[in-house]
Amino acid sequence: MKKIVKQVFGVDVAQNELVGSLGRSFDDCTTEIYARSKFPNNAKGFGQLVSWVQKNSDPAVSVIYVMEATGVYHESFAYFLAERTLKVAIVLPNKIANYMRSLTIKTVNDQTAANGICQFGLERQLDYWEQPDPTYRQMKQLTRERDQIVDERTMCKNQLHAEKSGAFPNSRSIKRLQERIKLLDKHVAQIASELKTLVSGNDKITEDVRLLCTIPGLGHLTACTILAETNGFELIRNKKQLTSYAGLDIREKQSGTSIKGKPRISKRGNRFLRKALYLPALAAIRHNLRYKAVFSRLVQKHGIKMKGAVAVQRKLLELSYILHKTRKAFDPELFSKSAVEEGQSPEMEKGGIETPSAPLQSSLC
Repeated sequence: MKKIVKQVFGVDVAQNELVGSLGRSFDDCTTEIYARSKFPNNAKGFGQLVSWVQKNSDPAVSVIYVMEATGVYHESFAYFLAERTLKVAIVLPNKIANYMRSLTIKTVNDQTAANGICQFGLERQLDYWEQPDPTYRQMKQLTRERDQIVDERTMCKNQLHAEKSGAFPNSRSIKRLQERIKLLDKHVAQIASELKTLVSGNDKITEDVRLLCTIPGLGHLTACTILAETNGFELIRNKKQLTSYAGLDIREKQSGTSIKGKPRISKRGNRFLRKALYLPALAAIRHNLRYKAVFSRLVQKHGIKMKGAVAVQRKLLELSYILHKTRKAFDPELFSKSAVEEGQSPEMEKGGIETPSAPLQSSLC
């Protein structure tokens, strides 16, 4: 008799309902999806779903609840499960989409999506999701709200400029736009104040922010955004995983001599991280010789300034992770010393020359 070694409930999350498939894998490496059902995406439906899963699964083997990160619709369900100490795995949608293509499924609907998610969970090694620290959750809400307000303020400023530059500007429209911009400025200041108060109330996060702020180009807001979007690097295992999570990993398609696509960043990741690191990368390029050298070398090679800026963004993000893990502040002397040990003088950096780094030195640079 075959022995059950793993049980997975795959959930396709929509705004109003949860479509699920229950599957299991056996000790002979075979898998089976044997039960399916739908539930409302609300507190009552969550309770019904968990009761149904417990009724239809083997109590000797714990069930893993696997779902996609679908905007905000999955969050209430994930918190409901985590509060009851049930195993939860949240997977990026692009991973599920790529896996579904390998199954050659011709009909795509909620149920086949749930089947695919369940099969993915049965075949793959999963990292379990944990509830973020409440402070990180509030930091994420504040930083994202600020981002939306800043975008709205930029739009209003553009409208104001267009109105003033027109042949017949409307004074009442100009006044309303100025009042709206003033209100948005006030909201941005309020969020900055709330963010500082929130961080100062947690000693650990205060220290984390302080460490990240020692990096050239990174300020308080950027440090808070990095920590909030990564949940304090809770599930990050290495730098490669971190850059992939931010969508700063390189995507390249090449086959033989006929197919050779240009390397690009995937952008399949957290766009808030990428956006938060753009201006700090420009500041680091201006004020740090090492980052300026990296930028210059790539611009000379490709002739595209954005490639150099993206490379610095990636280095800043990786350095943030290293400082957080080692619990050490950025040391400019060590930074300069590593360049000398590598045979790279400041004059060489100005010329855009960069020699290969040792593993530890490259992580700190």
